[in-house]
Amino acid sequence: MKILYLNADSGIPVLGDKGASVHVREFVAAAASLGHEVVLACAALGEGNPPPPARILHLEMPKDPTVLTAVGRRLGIPVSDLDVAEMRREIRRLAYDDTLAQRATAELARIGFRPDVVYERHSLLSRAGAEIAAHYGVARILEVNAPLVDEQARYRGLRLVDRARAMEAQSYRGAQVVVAVSDAVAAHVRQVIGDAVRIEVVANGVDAERFGHGGEGDGLRRSFGLGDGTVVGFIGSFKPWHGVDLLIGAFEEVATSHPSSRLVAVGDGPDWEAARDRVAASSCAGQIRLPGRVPHAEIPNWLATMDVTVAPYAPQDRFYFSPLKIIESLAAGRPVVAPRLGQIAEIVQDGETGILYEPGSVAGCAQALGALLAQPALRRRMADNARAFATERSWKRVVETVLGFDAGAQAGLRA
Repeated sequence: MKILYLNADSGIPVLGDKGASVHVREFVAAAASLGHEVVLACAALGEGNPPPPARILHLEMPKDPTVLTAVGRRLGIPVSDLDVAEMRREIRRLAYDDTLAQRATAELARIGFRPDVVYERHSLLSRAGAEIAAHYGVARILEVNAPLVDEQARYRGLRLVDRARAMEAQSYRGAQVVVAVSDAVAAHVRQVIGDAVRIEVVANGVDAERFGHGGEGDGLRRSFGLGDGTVVGFIGSFKPWHGVDLLIGAFEEVATSHPSSRLVAVGDGPDWEAARDRVAASSCAGQIRLPGRVPHAEIPNWLATMDVTVAPYAPQDRFYFSPLKIIESLAAGRPVVAPRLGQIAEIVQDGETGILYEPGSVAGCAQALGALLAQPALRRRMADNARAFATERSWKRVVETVLGFDAGAQAGLRA
């Protein structure tokens, strides 16, 4: 099958280290390994990791200020408002969407590629994917990972809210199948468009072979002075909802009783400096390491240094994530400590592949860590269970499942 994978989000660089970037590469790699030919059209290329096995069309965002001014004028937006960073960012996305279908189909014609299906990662202020699929008369499978309008408005600011909501609904309705990564995301899509489109829930997967074979952790243990004690690990973004502050607090509660233990929190983000300052002032500062950002290709090595991992997400009313870092930890045979939130409670089987605690509870997280630090046999049993569980969640299975929806979608188009 010939697949056009469309990622029109400039905030997701294909070669970057974000979870979303990893998701794009892993899906494409799994599709290629199954014998499919993939062209990946993206707004941002980025750097830091090898490209996936696909032909990549880098269709960049417009940079010409006259283009942005023209789009703003067409929408009736005062020129003075274009000086606001948020507005410029949104106008740039709209300008991109205006010409994306034409640019993409022209590039595909140039390389002689006619897709059998369009697989698109849903993006904010974007609806061109439906136009591309219609141009070829093929089905469009739309992957939705989050309620992006709500997320953007809450965390980054959004000026054109009404327009963004209208385009979101258009994008959803323009798909033959919507693939939601969690039940919460599926509920969001239904809230926007009802039952107008087939909606399927497919959680994120993992490269079980790569993570299951483990990595080389001895060198990292020596380099960062981790010793031979038990290592508690975190891998992810230092953002408010990822709960690194809670994790540090929980580790402080158990560190004295386990002086040979270490906490390693890998990653960066807006809260990294605050975490560094808190660690520096902590009574157990000597037991905590903050290595910073590492390429995703090195994550198996970092997981090999860890005995337990923690995904300390902050409490949320509608937890919609399908966390890649949890399934990767399980595939590496690392028990996971995490709050009982949304899909996490399905991925982490309490008492079998990890331990769940009440969201927001420092004491609950500390109690779970204490139990695992004190019981090597429990960690080993959970490690075996975790690997077995993750094997059933491979990216190949995800891709096979998702592309299996295409037959019904194509039949719907012909009806």
